[in-house]
Amino acid sequence: MTRPAPDTPIETRWEGRFITVRQQGTWEYVSRSRGIHAAVILAIDEDDDGRHVILVEQYRVPLKINCLELPAGLVGDDMAGEASEIAAERELEEETGYRAARWRTVGEFYSSPGMVSESFTLLIATDLTKVSEGGGVDGEDIIVHRVPIADIESFIATKRAEGCGIDVRVAMLLAGGLLANL
Repeated sequence: MTRPAPDTPIETRWEGRFITVRQQGTWEYVSRSRGIHAAVILAIDEDDDGRHVILVEQYRVPLKINCLELPAGLVGDDMAGEASEIAAERELEEETGYRAARWRTVGEFYSSPGMVSESFTLLIATDLTKVSEGGGVDGEDIIVHRVPIADIESFIATKRAEGCGIDVRVAMLLAGGLLANL
């Protein structure tokens, strides 16, 4: 597709509470409403049994199936100007029941830049403490998985074989060296 000229107007085709459909020239895309974005958490739990990654599984309406994901949530959804780190702390506890004593921000990323303008901040959470069962809020019905890092490839393959969707961000757990550098 040809890049639109910089002065080509951006038209809003539809806007809801969370998403906006926009068009610039012939290019159609979706963005988050109200300037909100996401915080995604790579949570690593370590004990005498080794290192584990915390994953969540939940039903996703657009896919009509459960999806295996890293814990995540919207930044600025209910509070304008919210910092990604604050949202990540809240979401980690709500979704998984864990709190982290140490956080590191990796950076900003885009999951599907040809169709969605949404960005997410990736944060690594370590030195975890289990404080509740997790599972989300308002009927989210989130399943928490604590997976040994050594078994991550087979765990993901098993979930895929069960018909579970795999979020693209989970694929980074399969990339050589990423987890070794934590």
